[in-house]
Amino acid sequence: MKPYFLITIDTEGDNLWARPRSITAHNARYIPRFQDLCDKYGLKPTYLVNYEIATCPDFVEFGKDIIKGNKAEIGMHLHAWNSPPFHKLTDDDYSHQPYLIEYPENVIVEKVKFITGLLEDTFGVKMLSHRSGRWAMNEFYAKTLMNLGYKVDCSVTPHVSWEGEKGNPDAAGGTDYTDFPVGPYFMDDNDIKKPGNTGFLEVPVTIRKDIRKESTLFKGRYIRKWLHPRLLFSGRREVKRYWLRPNGRNLDDMSKLIESAVRSKCIYAEFMFHSSELMPGGSPHFKDEPSIDKLYADLEQLFELAGTDFRGASMIDFYNWFSAKGKSERKDGDV
Repeated sequence: MKPYFLITIDTEGDNLWARPRSITAHNARYIPRFQDLCDKYGLKPTYLVNYEIATCPDFVEFGKDIIKGNKAEIGMHLHAWNSPPFHKLTDDDYSHQPYLIEYPENVIVEKVKFITGLLEDTFGVKMLSHRSGRWAMNEFYAKTLMNLGYKVDCSVTPHVSWEGEKGNPDAAGGTDYTDFPVGPYFMDDNDIKKPGNTGFLEVPVTIRKDIRKESTLFKGRYIRKWLHPRLLFSGRREVKRYWLRPNGRNLDDMSKLIESAVRSKCIYAEFMFHSSELMPGGSPHFKDEPSIDKLYADLEQLFELAGTDFRGASMIDFYNWFSAKGKSERKDGDV
């Protein structure tokens, strides 16, 4: 059985790394080119859509078309600081970009209900898949999603802690996923780190860590520090995290990740990206047309490899397989 290649796109406003006070969504016009590439290799992305994209006419038209053609899935993504109903949490929410889990519980529920209703009314489909804004998740947030009928989440970033990344400057920071599973599991409703019987499936992003001089998978290779992954230090050893996420310089490493997934008989590999990274100037990593051309050259090679060794699926497609057939087809410990 071929493993699944899952493409998850945080579909959101332009260059949110710059913390703009007025959020635009021009990158929606650049998404169809990416979809065409997915179509070429039989891959089926999941667009995890937030507020400004859900209200962008360019994306709404595109989204309805891909749903009609069964080419992709629309899921939910929530940035708490600019998603209604508005609730001031800090002295400058647009600058601090507070995590949803830092808001009062009643506000969390209201915000999740609002964006869910907006997406379902706009696209005419039930929202089933989700990724949290800024990777922040806790038990209350997970239960809120379950109560609204969500089936699958992809917020967990194994080996990565976001505690050092502040939202509300007076709060504790983001979620620590250091010891979370690297493979799919049904969440326990009282401890999101543990497998349980909720039927709410967590599908962690494909991230592997390597300790320099001790690794065989990436022996002798070095990744420069960029936004994700970070370099951490343990004594004299440099611990690096390899994401299945393009940065313009890591095609070789991403290729090795998916080759390793095939060799290790993993049941999936999960690629992630932001829609704004498809637009020149929409992110810190892809600032101009040549960088976008380089990105697409890398994606062409990566997706050609994935199209050969994997089968494409949306997040809910994977959930349906994992729930119905996965128990009999997969082996214990498969990721």
